[in-house]
Amino acid sequence: MTTENIGTVRLGASGPLVGVQGLGCMGMSFAYGPTEDEGEARATLERALELGVTLYDTADMYGMGHNEEFIAPFVQAHRDEVVVATKFAIAADPADPLNPAKRVIRNDRPYIRQAVEASLRRLGVDEIDLYYMHRRDPAVPIEDTVGAMAELVAEGKVKHLGLSEVTGSELRAAQAVHPIAAVQSEWSLFSRDVENGVVPAARELGVGFVPYSPLGRGFLTGSFVSADKELTDDDFRRRQPRFTGDNAKANAALLEPVREVAAAHGASLGQVALAWVQQQAQVHGLPVVPIPGTRKRSRIEENVAATHLVLSEAELALLAPVAGKVAGDRYADMSFTSAGRE
Repeated sequence: MTTENIGTVRLGASGPLVGVQGLGCMGMSFAYGPTEDEGEARATLERALELGVTLYDTADMYGMGHNEEFIAPFVQAHRDEVVVATKFAIAADPADPLNPAKRVIRNDRPYIRQAVEASLRRLGVDEIDLYYMHRRDPAVPIEDTVGAMAELVAEGKVKHLGLSEVTGSELRAAQAVHPIAAVQSEWSLFSRDVENGVVPAARELGVGFVPYSPLGRGFLTGSFVSADKELTDDDFRRRQPRFTGDNAKANAALLEPVREVAAAHGASLGQVALAWVQQQAQVHGLPVVPIPGTRKRSRIEENVAATHLVLSEAELALLAPVAGKVAGDRYADMSFTSAGRE
């Protein structure tokens, strides 16, 4: 398949124009074990831009701000070419940042203002292109949270607003306060719960969708077998139900139809998984910009090539049942996800 530059799409009615595939930067310095070659990771950022990837996604809690600092030189060097997205809301324990039990979700105005200033400083920019509420605190009215975020737009600190892991009703309430450019939630062949509520709401409201973990955190590439054998102690997937014990074995067996489609196209399993996510734009009638993560130039080239892979109706039908058979929830605690509140 070709690796020619990808096309562009607008997130939201008046949101940013971005490449049809973005890059999730979290794994470059956080959550997936140590980055052994920082030079290669930085070269991956540059190669992605060469191929038309313009949306670069990070968050303040990835490495307690280190991930923002890691991509900052790249963002500053290409400020007029890239769209940088970051997030607030998850206050992690510096001593144990991967432990969800030691995190606090904050959506209050004082915290938002503190968080945005810190992110602006770490990124070395005057304005954040797309600012997400990373997780929802149901104790704070979403109208209040989005109202505080809207102040940042009025002050020129943020261009566009986004929400992560919200329900359809929460998105509608937020949109009534200020235009939302994008919703970011997990969406893949393994995770389709967003199709129940928030995807229809996003289509109705003209909001773009940014699927994170479109490769099932690596599971859909076919290269994963056992968390105990393959993942380092500081890899957060060791805490994820789908990657442990019998669940991992059962989920690995679900990849056979993905292999079948991949063989028919001379593609990798990951490319089929990404093509499936990309095609949900046509299936559901809204902009869809997945953000697979990688630290390697070879992988970014492979991922970008998937934007040119078109699956047939028969192939989409063959892949459709996979998600319903997946063993284990997306997270050990689903209360912090849209599915946990719908």
